[in-house]
Amino acid sequence: MEKTELFEKAPISTALRTMAVPTIISQMISLIYNMVDAYFIGRTGNSYMMAATTITLTLVMLNVAFSNLFGIGGGSLCARLMGMKRNDTCRNVSAFSFYGALLLGAGFAVVLALFLNPILQFLGASSETLSFARQYTILVCIVGELPAILSLTLAHLLRNAGFSSQASIGLSSGGILNMILDPLFMFVLLPKGQEVTGAALATMLSNVVSFLYLLYAYRKAGKSSPLSLRMSDASSIESTELRRLFSVGVPSMILTGLFDVANISLNILSAAHGDFVLAGMGIVMKVERIPNAINVGICQGMLPIVAYNYSSGNKTRMKHCISYARVCGLVISAISILLLELFAKPMTKVFLSTSSGNAETALITLGYAAIFLRIRAVASPMQFINYHSSYCMQAMGKGKETMAHAIVRELVFYIPFMFLLDSLFQEIGLASALPVGEGCGAVFALLLLRHVMKAGAEPAGNE
Repeated sequence: MEKTELFEKAPISTALRTMAVPTIISQMISLIYNMVDAYFIGRTGNSYMMAATTITLTLVMLNVAFSNLFGIGGGSLCARLMGMKRNDTCRNVSAFSFYGALLLGAGFAVVLALFLNPILQFLGASSETLSFARQYTILVCIVGELPAILSLTLAHLLRNAGFSSQASIGLSSGGILNMILDPLFMFVLLPKGQEVTGAALATMLSNVVSFLYLLYAYRKAGKSSPLSLRMSDASSIESTELRRLFSVGVPSMILTGLFDVANISLNILSAAHGDFVLAGMGIVMKVERIPNAINVGICQGMLPIVAYNYSSGNKTRMKHCISYARVCGLVISAISILLLELFAKPMTKVFLSTSSGNAETALITLGYAAIFLRIRAVASPMQFINYHSSYCMQAMGKGKETMAHAIVRELVFYIPFMFLLDSLFQEIGLASALPVGEGCGAVFALLLLRHVMKAGAEPAGNE
């Protein structure tokens, strides 16, 4: 199907399915290969290794935040520019986004290399977990930083230009490779005690493969769409387009960055209750990412359709897409609550063996994990409303509103509730902060999105 026909004329159910299904698949495979690390590390029965992977997850997620700056900021702008038939400007934006992500990733790797130990200790690493956290971070977030951030950025740019399947294949190929390499490096090639190093090495190599494929797909897509890697195009971007890119990219990065700040706070508070609580919370954060990955995939598939029709002036089609995506996400959330509540124990047990290592500490960790999962699972529909509203505002170029939502959601509601409920009810209160904070954030998000929709302002690309 031609990209213009997909965005302009195809039934909304068809258009969203075409864009969202490959994205959901790539989200799920990416999630699986992140979870595969935890699964195989869990086979050791070592709760300290599991706690270390919980700490490093925060640093890995910062790549998502950084890629959003240029991937969603540049990608959503490209979709709006395509809707206005401004292809030359789109080439400038796409090329600038690639090189901007490259520089940002290099800077992040240098900072980590210079201050690795203090950063890991701040995130909650104890004397028992620090060495494991260092092993993973050095390979994945320092040596392998550039392929990781560039893969995510290229996938966003491809998806927003209508090449959702190619983006999915690129991210999925790395995920599948990681599933194969993990046990090979962890239990065959490297000696016992180096399982974390093996998992990190597998992840780094998988990210390299994803990057190489996505780079090839991006260059090929550039022959039939306004996507570019030429430095001359990047340097020709106008200041007006830079402002529009950053007006969405910065709030999107901050949104994900604040999510990481919330996770850092969660790790620090969990670690204060001991490594077993931290490891248990880390297991839960992996399990609950399954419905989140599906819902984020729906939102990412929706974004270019909303952006294109917003800029082309087809507000009726835009609103139809927003409503249809919302229904799909809420149905997924309802199903996920049912499954997570019913199967909390077997789902958490997947990530930590009780038949190897220290069975007693593993059982304690799993006991915490099952309780935390049943509490936090209730937050799924509220989380989706927050994602959905944010992506809608990003698609329309509403950076200020996206920023306001991010700040209120995390800094006004979730993080304060985390500290308050932890002080009042200890570990149970800490787990309960997610549904309470996300519920309040969802109410604010709906009111904000309603205000944006009623305002009916001119598309951001025409300002």
